[in-house]
Amino acid sequence: MISRSTLFTHPGGDTVQIQKTAEYLNKVEGVLVTIKTVNQSIDYGKYDLLHLFNISRPADLLGVIKKAKLPYVLSTIYVDFSEAEKNHHSKIRLLFNKIFKPDQVEYLKTIARIIKGQDTLTEKSYLFKGQKKAIIEIIKKAKILLPNSESEYNRLERAYGCKKEYKVIPNAIDVDIFKNTSPDKSYDKFENAIISVGQITPVKNQLNLIKALKGSKYKLFIIGSPSSNAKGYFQKCKELASTNIEFIPFVEQEQLANIYNKAKVHVLASWFETTGLVSLEASYMGCNIVITDRGDQKEYFNEDAYYCDPTSPKSILKAVEKAYNNEYNSKVRTKILNKYTWQNTAKKTYSAYNEVLSN
Repeated sequence: MISRSTLFTHPGGDTVQIQKTAEYLNKVEGVLVTIKTVNQSIDYGKYDLLHLFNISRPADLLGVIKKAKLPYVLSTIYVDFSEAEKNHHSKIRLLFNKIFKPDQVEYLKTIARIIKGQDTLTEKSYLFKGQKKAIIEIIKKAKILLPNSESEYNRLERAYGCKKEYKVIPNAIDVDIFKNTSPDKSYDKFENAIISVGQITPVKNQLNLIKALKGSKYKLFIIGSPSSNAKGYFQKCKELASTNIEFIPFVEQEQLANIYNKAKVHVLASWFETTGLVSLEASYMGCNIVITDRGDQKEYFNEDAYYCDPTSPKSILKAVEKAYNNEYNSKVRTKILNKYTWQNTAKKTYSAYNEVLSN
């Protein structure tokens, strides 16, 4: 499994997806999966198949494909950043979005990260191919695509015009970590609180969440660390926050289980989400969840969530109030247990591997 160079230094939902999929695949007899990042030296001769992640980062993947010369499957994790960019706090970024198309904006962001040493340029041809052509090339050469939902695949096909064989591999939770926890008084401050877990970055829209709950009767905990390019955004969030809002750095999943268990509502008012792993985790642990009405999450949660418009602090507050004042539906937990576990994800992924290797 191969993904971005910052997979572990700046962990996100894709980090959890890769680690847990590998962990549960390695429990299957005869399967050996290793995780690598694109900046590592890799002996491709040891492997039968590559599993690549994040189609939105084609500069990471082009060089891998060229060097490896192996069949590969692709977990697309296709995030649409366009609305987040159009509502960015930076005036320069807003100007870029008026001038350039979404793929051109992503190209410029990639070049900026490479210059800063935050990303690895694995193949120089990306520089003249650009974002869109590089993505199309990677899609066409893949043996099979592994989106996290039907909705994700449909968006990808509409955006790049590439029909491709695919198999939906749902995101999931680790039921061995997220289970009924024993009472722990050190987590009492989260009792009946509002929480929002995730990397602090413009796409997660913490700024509008703060505007929604600033000075309200609710206690809000924003749990996560800023991405390397979101230090200015994080500062704006802290400056706007009132005394009922507290920031907590990145927390490991074992600790999150205790926090979810105490909290009343989890909010992920992002500009876009494919799945929202933290929403699955929080919902399983007994939180009512507020999620964005953008992206692919309805395929996972349907009527088992409270939806908000990420552009509107009023909409976010209204959804939070509804979620806070309603009882938790325990049937949600059963649905997640039946459909969204890493054991199930590993099983479907293994089936895709076998399909490719048998052909």
